[in-house]
Amino acid sequence: MFKGSNVALVTPFKNDKLDDETYIKLIHFHIKNGTNGLVPAGTTGESPTLSHGEHERVIELCVKESDGKLPVFAGTGSNSTEEAISLTTHAEKIGANGALIVTPYYNKPTQEGLYQHYKAINDKCGIPIIIYNIPGRSVIDMSVETMARLYELKNIIGVKDATGDLKRVDLTLKVLGKDFIQLTGNDDNALEFNKKGGVGAISVTANIAPKLCSEFQKFSVMKDEKSISEAVKLDNILQPIHHSMFVESNPSPVKYAAKLLNLCEDDVRLPLVKVTDPTKEIIKKALQSAKLI
Repeated sequence: MFKGSNVALVTPFKNDKLDDETYIKLIHFHIKNGTNGLVPAGTTGESPTLSHGEHERVIELCVKESDGKLPVFAGTGSNSTEEAISLTTHAEKIGANGALIVTPYYNKPTQEGLYQHYKAINDKCGIPIIIYNIPGRSVIDMSVETMARLYELKNIIGVKDATGDLKRVDLTLKVLGKDFIQLTGNDDNALEFNKKGGVGAISVTANIAPKLCSEFQKFSVMKDEKSISEAVKLDNILQPIHHSMFVESNPSPVKYAAKLLNLCEDDVRLPLVKVTDPTKEIIKKALQSAKLI
């Protein structure tokens, strides 16, 4: 159910308020342009600065507007286990297909703490859970052994791996098997990630290049020479965009790119700020190289 190009949806703002109208347009933009799945209220959706009401609202809008056309895996993680349970059970109640739950940030739990955190959420809900392992933001790194323990629970189905370590794909496949879903959280390593056994990405770039990203993902999991060649070609087109999306803190660059494409404004919430002029030029050149503008 959850593979290919899945967009880590930006959250548009107007006058520092959630812009429902634009958000709905973005959802339908992805339905029409080949995106395989929607991930609202993640890091790219600025979840740290959404109020609880806004967090629930963007998930509700995503579920309602996608109307079963695309799976919705809602970002429902927190460094508070009770808060994560609350967000996850809400997502389940309103019809989300699953939850993307980040490893608890700042607290620095042990591997046992990580296990108990996810087990507590698992035990309170009935929808699939994808672990979001991102040591660069959370500080802690979930081990493959801990993931294997969690995979024994009823709702844990896979991982969004943002470690950047491609060796982890091999090890995870060896220990947990091919049915454990592996998605990359790093657009720039998606080609090699899928070659090693991954089945897709939760993508920042898909916000602005959904057709290119979905086509790339389609070809990247095929084994014939023609498909592999096409995947490499698309990857070469996408790499400058991937790079430009992280010259400054995500999601400021992707929101500026979205503004250039008339998808939404580039407003972000403090402590994030809009990108600088030099970064704007890098983003423009990347979009031009891919013939998006």
